[in-house]
Amino acid sequence: MTSAPKEQLLQLAAKLGVPMTEHAGEVVPLHLHHLKIVDLLPQLLVMVRSLVAQETISFQRKPITAVGPGLLISFQNAFDDGHEGTAQLRQEPPHVRVMPLHLASEVSFPKHTHSKQVTLLIETTYLQELLGSERHKFAYLFDAARTFWIEEFQSPAISSLVDELVNATGQVSLPDFYYRLKSVALLYHLFDNLSRRVASTPKQLSAPEIEAIYRVRNAMAASLTEPLPVEGLLKVSGMNELKLRKLFTQVFGKGLYDYYQHLRMQEAARLLKEERLSVSETGYRLGFSNLSHFGRLFEAHVGMKPKKWSSLP
Repeated sequence: MTSAPKEQLLQLAAKLGVPMTEHAGEVVPLHLHHLKIVDLLPQLLVMVRSLVAQETISFQRKPITAVGPGLLISFQNAFDDGHEGTAQLRQEPPHVRVMPLHLASEVSFPKHTHSKQVTLLIETTYLQELLGSERHKFAYLFDAARTFWIEEFQSPAISSLVDELVNATGQVSLPDFYYRLKSVALLYHLFDNLSRRVASTPKQLSAPEIEAIYRVRNAMAASLTEPLPVEGLLKVSGMNELKLRKLFTQVFGKGLYDYYQHLRMQEAARLLKEERLSVSETGYRLGFSNLSHFGRLFEAHVGMKPKKWSSLP
């Protein structure tokens, strides 16, 4: 990491509730590939970053006060920074995370993790103005007394917009207007997806409950060829079945089985596109003996047949 980007990262960290002067030595193992900050405060801040953790580091992020009451929305691992395929590097599948700015949380970078993010900090009143008459559908996001955590899959439309935003050159005309426009478009597609979730009354979440839900999610992601029995997931979570199903659906917008199948189809899409496996090789690798069933499931989750997906540029 060169000194200029490092200084910029430290300044940004202060805005994001991470007093990096307390963690200056821990920044060294973070190798920064890309950093872009667009300051549209007090309504909006846009950050694009790509980094690799050479060693495992973690620290506590305090509540973010740069924007006032609002949301942190992070579009993760949806763009190519030129370092894909590097030996030993790991990264999570593309996804979107939404959380309140007042939520303190642990920031963790496991060793050899490749992290790519487009993060929006958006002020509540501004977001409500954008949502207009539809804001009532998302009232749970604007309750300052609640602690919530939402994860959503990234649609192709979101991935395309993220790519445009990341690859905009420094010579883009009317840059503040451009980045605001692209950010609002990202928000539109995200909230369009959120509006399709099953209606429910969100429960206040504690940090241990969020951690338990992610233990379940990670266990499912580690067993894509064969689903784990519900009894095993209950043991991982330490919850009863009713509570686990309710909180899991609240965070991820899908039930346990539907989410598991979506994880499998995300991995199938990656194998077809990045590893250039055939449709049959992909289906068999993920535990499907019936390739017709695999094809129908892939189309239902991705929006096109696997052969067509693999032929896209």
